[in-house]
Amino acid sequence: MKAHTLSVLVENKAGVLSRVSGLFSRRGFNIESLAVGTCEEPGTSRITIVCIGDDAQIEQVMKQLNKLIDVIKVSDITENERVERELALIKVSADPGSGRAEVMQLATIFRAQIIDVGTRTVTLSVAGDTEKIDALEKLLRQYGVKELIRTGKIAMLRGAKTVKSAK
Repeated sequence: MKAHTLSVLVENKAGVLSRVSGLFSRRGFNIESLAVGTCEEPGTSRITIVCIGDDAQIEQVMKQLNKLIDVIKVSDITENERVERELALIKVSADPGSGRAEVMQLATIFRAQIIDVGTRTVTLSVAGDTEKIDALEKLLRQYGVKELIRTGKIAMLRGAKTVKSAK
C-alpha cells in the first residue's frame, strides 16, 4: 500500500466536501491529508486528497467519487510529475536568551517567516514539501512546540499538463 494523491474537481456548493469525505469514511479509508479551495474555473473547487491504499482500492474509491453528482473529474496524479506544497504555522517556546536566536536561525535556514513574536514565543510560517516541514518541526521540538497546524498537501502537475474538466 502506498500514498496516493488525488485531484478532485467539484462544483463549489454546500455539502460537497461532506459527501466526498463521507465516501472515504464509509469505505473505511483514512484521509491522510485534505485541502480544498476555489480554482481557475468559476463555480468550481479543487480538492487535493492524500490517502493510503493499493491501486485496486484507490481505483474503486475513484469510481465511487465519480458517481457523486457534484464531482466533475477525479484524477490520481500519484505517478505524474507534479509540484507539491504544504503550509505550516508553528508556535515555539522562545524565551529571550534561551533559544530565541537559535529558533530565528532555523527560520532563516528553512526559509520560514517569523510572523509573530511574543514575550515567550515565536510563531513561524513555512511552506514547502512535506519532508521540509517535517524536518523543521523535528528540529523545533527541542525548544518546545506550543502549537502546530498544517494545511495538508496541495499538488499540481508540472509543465503544460493540467487537471481540468472537459467543459
